Amino acid sequence: MRNIRRPGDRVVRLHRTKVFHLRRVLGVPALFSVGYGDVGSSIFYALGLVAVVTLGATPLVLGIAGIFFVFTALTYAEGTAMYPEAGGSSSFARHGFNDMVAFGAGWALMFSYIITVAISAFTVPHYLGYFWPALKEPVTGILFSIGLVSFLMIINVLGVRESSHLNLTLIALDLVTEVLMVVTALLLFFNADIVWRRMVQNWPSTQSVVFGVAIATVAFTGIESISQLAGEAREPQRRVPKALILMIVTVLGLFTAISISAFSVMSPVDLAGNWSEDAVAGVADSIYNGIDPTVWATRWTEDPTAQVALSFLVNAFRSLFPLLIAIMGAAILTVATNAGLIGISRTSFSLAENHSLPPMFGKVHRKFKTPYAAIIIFALISMVILAQGLVVPNIFTVLGGLYAFGSMASFAMAHASILALRVKEPDHQRPFKLRLNVRVKGKEIPLTAVLGLLFTVGVWIVIMVVQPYSRYFGLAWMGIGLAIYILFRWRKGYSFTRHVHPHPKLTITPIGPEERHPS
Repeated sequence: MRNIRRPGDRVVRLHRTKVFHLRRVLGVPALFSVGYGDVGSSIFYALGLVAVVTLGATPLVLGIAGIFFVFTALTYAEGTAMYPEAGGSSSFARHGFNDMVAFGAGWALMFSYIITVAISAFTVPHYLGYFWPALKEPVTGILFSIGLVSFLMIINVLGVRESSHLNLTLIALDLVTEVLMVVTALLLFFNADIVWRRMVQNWPSTQSVVFGVAIATVAFTGIESISQLAGEAREPQRRVPKALILMIVTVLGLFTAISISAFSVMSPVDLAGNWSEDAVAGVADSIYNGIDPTVWATRWTEDPTAQVALSFLVNAFRSLFPLLIAIMGAAILTVATNAGLIGISRTSFSLAENHSLPPMFGKVHRKFKTPYAAIIIFALISMVILAQGLVVPNIFTVLGGLYAFGSMASFAMAHASILALRVKEPDHQRPFKLRLNVRVKGKEIPLTAVLGLLFTVGVWIVIMVVQPYSRYFGLAWMGIGLAIYILFRWRKGYSFTRHVHPHPKLTITPIGPEERHPS
């Protein structure tokens, strides 16, 4: 019998929601390159920032921070292997606690991303000052930094994909340049007595050392980046921990070598003075000035013609360091600035998808398929923070404190979540499991996570006490975020703590990992 349509009948067409899944194409080299591109870039500003606070104690302070960086990276390795999904500490907190704690971790992480954007962009003009000295002037430098963030904001809204081959080439050149500079400095200038004397003669107060350890955490910006890409990795349970461990070894080795190289060629006062914003350039400049081509030529040969040729070669060799460091520093820091904007967009989209933020924060542009609202909002906040450098004389140190506030809150929640999961889900499969466990009421508790939690909470408290600006700004940020979260969930009738399934209408076309991060 034929269906007869009558007046008043309504035809309802159900539209399928198209869901985009991230393609799992990333291997260990690609994950490492992304992680090093974020974390490794911090050496270009962290060395000088820590020296401003701790002077002669800089190598020791970076070493202490490095130990706890290892603990944090291992915590992320276990968490990401358990839950190979984007979100990092926010994802761990959702599984270990509830949605409200997950939002707190994600909102703190977004704050650290905003400061990563600001501090990376702030440092770029100081390295470019090798070519245009005017960029080292405070006003010119700040305006350039704001312009750089504006440009990258537009690029990310338009969805222009960065070249993966270019990124990998930059990272490879950066590693080669830094290793060559370190080897040259240690072979030609290292003297244990001189290094020790410079440390002892410029030793800071105990309060400065404690504050310096807190500030030194800025050296490990971007540790979340590898975890955020777990959804795009092949065999994430196995490859992500490997990439994190490889990054740990590389970054700690370079930080140790560069800090010792710095004290081999220059005094801590010089490092914390004119070279504070571009400390690695200061090391390169000191190597350049410490090598006399004429002396080297006469030392190796008595033939006048050979001396001229050798002097030319030595001069060309020493001239490479300031030039390459200026280029590589500016390029890698620009990549890190862009990575921070990408991290902001990923995190805000994830929070909006899980009903922790209003849909506006996950709103995707119809044409460009990018979360343009979040990119614009948080890029503007980053620019406002940078603009304060026009009136705040110590903006460099302030940025370091602000980063530590957000990152330590996020890292503390990551450690706490892993500990909670050991109690809540002791039998959950853990492809990568932390060692050094102690049994408490039959549960295995990892000591590295306990120590990492104590350290990150301690650093957070130090920042709160020592830096009033970071305290008020950071608490205001967390308070505003919590108010948005509570108001949004209350208006929607959602539980403040129970998990709400991801929003089916929020879709995003991810940046193609096969283009950005080849395996």
